Amino acid sequence: MLKHQEGAILLLLFLICIVKCCCSKKKPKKKERIGLCAVSNSTMTNLVQPEMEDLEQEVEQKRRGKLQYSLEYNFRMQELKVGVKRAVELKAMDSGGTSDPYVIVYLTSDVKRRYETKVYRKTLNPIFNESFAFQVPQAEVSESTLVMQIYDFNRFAKHDIIGEVRLPLASVNLQHVIEQWSDLVVASKVEEEHLGEICFSLRYVPSTGKLTVLILEAKQLKRMDSNGLSDPFVKVHLILNRKKWKKKRTSVKKNTLNPYFNEVFVFEVPFSQIQNVDVVISVWDHDKVTKNELIGKLFLGCRATGNQLRHWSDMLSNPRRPLAQWHILQPPEVVDKALGLKSHLKLPLHSR
Repeated sequence: MLKHQEGAILLLLFLICIVKCCCSKKKPKKKERIGLCAVSNSTMTNLVQPEMEDLEQEVEQKRRGKLQYSLEYNFRMQELKVGVKRAVELKAMDSGGTSDPYVIVYLTSDVKRRYETKVYRKTLNPIFNESFAFQVPQAEVSESTLVMQIYDFNRFAKHDIIGEVRLPLASVNLQHVIEQWSDLVVASKVEEEHLGEICFSLRYVPSTGKLTVLILEAKQLKRMDSNGLSDPFVKVHLILNRKKWKKKRTSVKKNTLNPYFNEVFVFEVPFSQIQNVDVVISVWDHDKVTKNELIGKLFLGCRATGNQLRHWSDMLSNPRRPLAQWHILQPPEVVDKALGLKSHLKLPLHSR
């Protein structure tokens, strides 16, 4: 009898051990569930909390500064007047902790017509106080966006953009004059066609009346040929009192978008006429079979604006000293309109 009881007790103890073992094996599953929850919470945290890179971009965004401007639309004249007032707390682009800002203003409905303010040296809080007028039919106003871009001027390198303001005119009530501040944002990558840049120097000696134009090089020119390259050359025209006067041209550089010329031209311009002279620099693509195609152009003189006026003024302020500078090529029709010339006017070339 006792043996039967002892056997029963041993069997009971054995069953209890089995039950405990089974229960102990289920506990890790509970831990697994906790682990999955931890992963889920971590994933949600990553989705909700911004990455450090995003935070840095946001801080960078706030450092670009603000721009004050005004808008006034004349319904009778169908003219939009844009006033560029001033900017504050601009981002420092130069090593000295400052910038040389200027503003480019245009409408997306006509990107070829662009205006530039003067350049203000070594300041992060420039006062511009310049106005520009655009002819915009009332029916097209709602389809246009006003773009104001602030650049940092650099004589020997590409001008860096500090930031921009893009204002869709459909979002603005033009029934009255508007004056407001806007934060500068990172410039949009969707821009007008890039025609290229050209570097040249100017030198004028008042006592001898010698104007020297040294065509140095060009870069990132527009592709004009089927092989993705161009055969560029440069024409230098002198306009006196809005009439064609003197012309020169460089040699042709084959199959390149970044030609190096280093060719100099000397013009005789009496000091009494220098204020009435415009220098037109145009870049062309040479073609043996068909006619040469114009890539882009610009002009300098007392009637010029922006960087072109600055370069010309610096030349007159520093007689006998050659001053080199990069310039962005502009659409030909814009330059011709500013000069009062016909868009397709062809000037005969004099021998070099």
